[in-house]
Amino acid sequence: MAKEAIREISFITRNGRRIPKVPAELNWADTFGRWKARWAIGRMKYAVEPGIYAVGNPDADSGVYVSANYKMSFDCLRSSLAGRDGWILVLDTKGINVWCAAGKGTFGTQELARRIEETGLSEFVRHRTLVVPQLGAPGVSAHQLKAQSGFSVVYGPVRAQDLPAFLDAGMRATEQMRRVHFPIEDRIVLIPVELVSWGKYVAPVAAVFFFLAGLNPKGYSGALAISAGTQNVLLLLAGFLAAAVFGPVLLPWLPGRSFSVKGLWIGMAMLVLGGLLLGRRIDVLGDSFSVAAWVLMVPALTSFVALNFTGASTYTSLSGVKREVRIAVPIQLACAALGIALWLVGLFV
Repeated sequence: MAKEAIREISFITRNGRRIPKVPAELNWADTFGRWKARWAIGRMKYAVEPGIYAVGNPDADSGVYVSANYKMSFDCLRSSLAGRDGWILVLDTKGINVWCAAGKGTFGTQELARRIEETGLSEFVRHRTLVVPQLGAPGVSAHQLKAQSGFSVVYGPVRAQDLPAFLDAGMRATEQMRRVHFPIEDRIVLIPVELVSWGKYVAPVAAVFFFLAGLNPKGYSGALAISAGTQNVLLLLAGFLAAAVFGPVLLPWLPGRSFSVKGLWIGMAMLVLGGLLLGRRIDVLGDSFSVAAWVLMVPALTSFVALNFTGASTYTSLSGVKREVRIAVPIQLACAALGIALWLVGLFV
């Protein structure tokens, strides 16, 4: 995987080793890179080379802070060290952030021990303490790492922005530093990547619905494809956008614990709102087959899109997600399949 280049990089020499030095201050290129990653542009290549980096002018007594090689994680950490001297030990998490990588095992004990050995960390620091982000704790076993490398682990705060206060307090975290929050601003910034990630699948499906809408008992009608097909595309895109936007925004307030149920409520709300707006003009969708089809397909779509937001949420656990997927996806597929069948039948009735 190609790695993101770090601009304004220089080097320092410690014990005969040439170590890259990075600035704590982020520049316009870092900000632009983050924006692109938020929109899923080059997201899987947004990573830095694993290894050891210097911030400020660290010496043998400076702190060592562990990071994933997802560049956004790396940038958050180095920017929190502004005005301080330290070492950043970057693990190879395949471009995945700390929390997700810890769940997948790439931000883990073995990788951390291997990176300590490969970088020769013990040769240029006198202490044997690593500051590991709290969200990496599921992947790092402190006692196993101690046995393998001789380094002890101190779990830092959840958010990198709390790291200065954590260090000033003698590496003691407050209760607030240990809490995982998922406020609306954190949810909103995830909407673009959801739109792009699923939009590339929804767009061709919408194109198929547009084309097939021209089918009728007499053959094929381009005019019908334009009129009815446009309505079908708008319904499909409206369902997708509603789930991708209102799912994250309204997440804490939507009824139900499972994300699939939360998404279902969005689809049902769309149907009710559509019925109120159309009133007697419900025939704009076609016959009863088509109406029944969309009653099945819209909630199935919104439920599925909302379900996939579990990967970005702090509300769920791996076992809970697996259980929900096992139950919800077959129901969503069945509703979508039945809806498509009814819609196709409606074209010829």
